[in-house]
This record gives sequence, structure tokens and C-alpha cells, in this order.
Amino acid sequence: MKFSYYPGCTLSAKAKDLDEYGRKAAEALGITLEELPEWQCCGAVYPNATDEIATRLSSVRALSNAKKAGMPLVTLCSACHHVIKRVNHDMLNNVDIREKVNTYLGTMEGAEPYEGDWQVIHYLEMLRDCVGFDELKAKVVNPLKGKKIGAYYGCLLLRPGKEMQMDDPENPTILEDFIRAIGAEPVYYGMRNECCGGYITVEDKAQAKKRVNAITDNARNSGAEMLITACPLCHYNLQKNADEPIQTVYFTELLAEALGVK
Repeated sequence: MKFSYYPGCTLSAKAKDLDEYGRKAAEALGITLEELPEWQCCGAVYPNATDEIATRLSSVRALSNAKKAGMPLVTLCSACHHVIKRVNHDMLNNVDIREKVNTYLGTMEGAEPYEGDWQVIHYLEMLRDCVGFDELKAKVVNPLKGKKIGAYYGCLLLRPGKEMQMDDPENPTILEDFIRAIGAEPVYYGMRNECCGGYITVEDKAQAKKRVNAITDNARNSGAEMLITACPLCHYNLQKNADEPIQTVYFTELLAEALGVK
């Protein structure tokens, strides 16, 4: 299986190890990730204003280049995935945005019009829908038996549900199924899909700390020994702003460990 791959800025700088784990794990699963040439920052935050055109351009370039390559676009960072998938939704459903973006790109770069008709998926969706968790389980050489792991979803993977269409935003299962596939025990807790306050950690650290403590305390009191997440911002926030941090790792690190390639 081959996919176009958009790593994004964080996984190319502060979180290079998370990217490396993802690439090595994909290779062990027989998956080829071909990094998009000359990709640009997605902006990290989805532009809610419909007249914001420039902030959508890098996402459309990535989608258009993946389409030219003939391979679905895979993202590993939840923030990148959130932005690119929602921009793709705009291009498919909002004629005004689509026409303005294509006019701009065509004028500046001679690009072919893009209609929002290409697939972008998160790495976790690739594992679930393309590899299959049963197949993943069969390829695990170092099952993480005895580890009680809480899944932390946060906001960006799941919401808005009608646009992201990744899992049930109120009762998701993809991370718990992943945890089982690598041989560990998933721990369910009430705040696994609540916001950690990552986007306000600079402006209002006290509020971010309050939210993080509520999440980590809830997970720990429910029996979790560690948390996994798919968002670099959540990963940072849960580690840095908790009064009593619980070990938090990116899911690709445990995947690489279970596959014996860490």
C-alpha cells in the first residue's frame, strides 16, 4: 500500500521522533509513505472565516499534489489532519471558496482546479481501515501486555463530527481498538474526549492547567497508568501543565515498540 504523506511542521522539528516512529512502523506493516514535495505549513488552526482564502492554500496544494500522485493523503498530526480535512470539505461543498482558491492558485501557479474530491485520512484511520486492527495484531512481535492505557482523543480528531467523520465524537473507539491490537488494556474514563486547553496555554495558562488536571486526575482515578494521544499539542500540554503528570506518549511510539522497530 502506498500513500502520500504530509508530516507537518511539528513532526519535522520538535517532534521528529514521533514522525520517525510512524515511518518505521508503516514500513514494518508493508506501507510506503511518500512525503509530499515542498509541502508547506497548514496553518495549524482551521480558518473559520469564509473569506480567509490565503490560509487555505497550503492545504489545497497538499491535496492537489496527492491527487496528482494518485495516492490518498495521510497525516499523522491531528492538528494538520483537522485543518486539511476541513479545508477539503470546504472545497467540495462551498462554491465560493472553491472558485476563489482555484482562481488564486491558477493565476499564481498555473495549477489544475481542485474540487475537493480527494481522500485525506489520519494515520489511525489507515491502521483501522486499510491495514485492519486484526492484521496489526498479527504483526505485533512485542505485545504490550499488562499496560493499562487511557486513550486521550482531545478535540481535533473528532469534531466537528459531520466534517471529520472519523469516529463517534461522543463515544469513540478507534484508540481503544488500537490499544487492544498492540496487546495492552484500554482504560475508559469520562474526560477522554474533552479539550485539554492546548490552544489557550499561552494566553491563559491557569485555565489550561485546570483542564489538564481534571483530565489526568480522571484518567488516573479510573486506573490508567499512562495516556496515549495523537495530537502533539495535547501531548505537550498534558505533560507540561499537569500538577501531577501522568506518563503521556504519542501513539506511534507504542506502535513502533509493539512492532519491534523502536
